[in-house]
Amino acid sequence: MTQKAEEADLDLDRDLFLRQLVRDLSGTLESVVGLDLAEGYISAVGSNVGHWIDRSYKDALETDRLTATQVAEVCVDLKRRIGGDFYLISATQEELVFGNRRCPFGAAVMDRPSLCMMTSNVFGRISADNLGYARVELEETIARGDPGCRVVVRLEKTPDTKATEREYFRAYDPELVDTN
Repeated sequence: MTQKAEEADLDLDRDLFLRQLVRDLSGTLESVVGLDLAEGYISAVGSNVGHWIDRSYKDALETDRLTATQVAEVCVDLKRRIGGDFYLISATQEELVFGNRRCPFGAAVMDRPSLCMMTSNVFGRISADNLGYARVELEETIARGDPGCRVVVRLEKTPDTKATEREYFRAYDPELVDTN
């Protein structure tokens, strides 16, 4: 007996469709322009998303600037809201260290390390825009085959920046500019 399409037993919904779309886009970028440039393109998108998320939380929390504690809470909360399982491992004045047991992209992230630039840029952008500076290192990622993620956000600029770290600086803030 022939079934109607609407009766087919398919694992297909908007979330799965969008994750597959992002996976295929990142895979195409990695294949066509290489991993470094693909990470650059995804970083540009991640930076914009980071600004948007930062503004959304500041508006909801009714503040113009988040504290370091709030930055850590926001990073964990935003990942929870989009299906990740991030948690704070440690927090000092010098750095925030996060762990993660589940990627928001699900299985779509496997072998797509360029997608990790979303985490780097969102965490980096929120940290830098509120605290002045951030340097993010993705020490472990599910995309590279690790069992979980370990993300270190360094909050102080030092001369010993590693090649595996990305730096983020506070975006232009008119309140900080001296016009006299």
